Amino acid sequence: MIIQFSPQRRSDSLSIQKIGDVLTINGEAFDFSALPDGATIPAGEIPCPFIEGAVDRVGGQLRIILVLPCAADAPQTRRFPAPIIDPADGPITLPGD
Repeated sequence: MIIQFSPQRRSDSLSIQKIGDVLTINGEAFDFSALPDGATIPAGEIPCPFIEGAVDRVGGQLRIILVLPCAADAPQTRRFPAPIIDPADGPITLPGD
């Protein structure tokens, strides 16, 4: 799994937990285990305001872009986050937390 981020200045918060191909985003579970290699879920098809753009699986890796809320005084690591690659199951620490 590769999680990329799209930082946006906003006041809400984001929490993510991963178990296999299931991402729980702010308490709501999204199961991507049925997405086959080479397939894409088009942007806007997933009812989650934190999922930005399409979700796809390439070379066996699920790829997703999430909105990352940033305060005006957010650190550089939050405003310019590196992707998270192959995160372990459990809660995911977000860039700049």
